[in-house]
Amino acid sequence: MVGDNVKVDVYPTDQAIKIAQEQNLDLVEISPNADPPVCKVIDYSKFKYEQKKKQKEIKAKAQKTVIKEIRFGPNTDDHDFNFKLNHAKKFLKDGAKVKAYVHFYGRTIVFKDRGEILLLKFAQALEELGKVEQLPKMEGKRMILFVAPKQAKK
Repeated sequence: MVGDNVKVDVYPTDQAIKIAQEQNLDLVEISPNADPPVCKVIDYSKFKYEQKKKQKEIKAKAQKTVIKEIRFGPNTDDHDFNFKLNHAKKFLKDGAKVKAYVHFYGRTIVFKDRGEILLLKFAQALEELGKVEQLPKMEGKRMILFVAPKQAKK
């Protein structure tokens, strides 16, 4: 669609290059797949600068994912659990993802079932604020659970 004040002319390539050189500008191919190919006479360095500026603007507006970590031990008590649960609720309300993990140190590795129960209880308590992205899974000496917020922060 061409606007009312835009002048559209069709020139052979060598004549188009000559016109661009006379104006001390560049001949830039805009749409190579069109028949005939579409070219514009513009200042290429200015065009590249504006493209870079647009990309930077898009990148600045993009939503950045924040991941907050919460660490448990396999023998975490109810008070500590509730304290960390309240932090997780706050993180989810702020729109951040929560990575909860149980760190097994030394001989506590034999209590893997306690760690899994703890993380499942944690996920169940956060059910109304977030959805589980990854169920408890062992990675080395850690059992990890990911919870994402149900609605993004506005």
